Amino acid sequence: MAKWTPKHEAPEPLEGPVVATITGGTILWFVLFLVQLPFYGWFDDHGHLWWVWTCLAGAGLGLIGIWYVRGRDAALKRAAAATASQDDSGDTPPATT
Repeated sequence: MAKWTPKHEAPEPLEGPVVATITGGTILWFVLFLVQLPFYGWFDDHGHLWWVWTCLAGAGLGLIGIWYVRGRDAALKRAAAATASQDDSGDTPPATT
């Protein structure tokens, strides 16, 4: 069977408010965890206790995600500032071969 290859270029990735999106998702996971806590006994009786811990895990992983995307955002801004300062000073980076 022949391997499928695309006939067009892949589109550029969409950039948006990534930090806000991850923060909102993390808050949502934590709120869902808090909402389920009063029903802990019901979840335990019906074998759905993993729902509670999944929400807590989502909130915890979201905190890691916030740390990661904030660092990524800062690195992108530093790179853009470095590129802008090189363009302003008239220096051109050395050509690579």
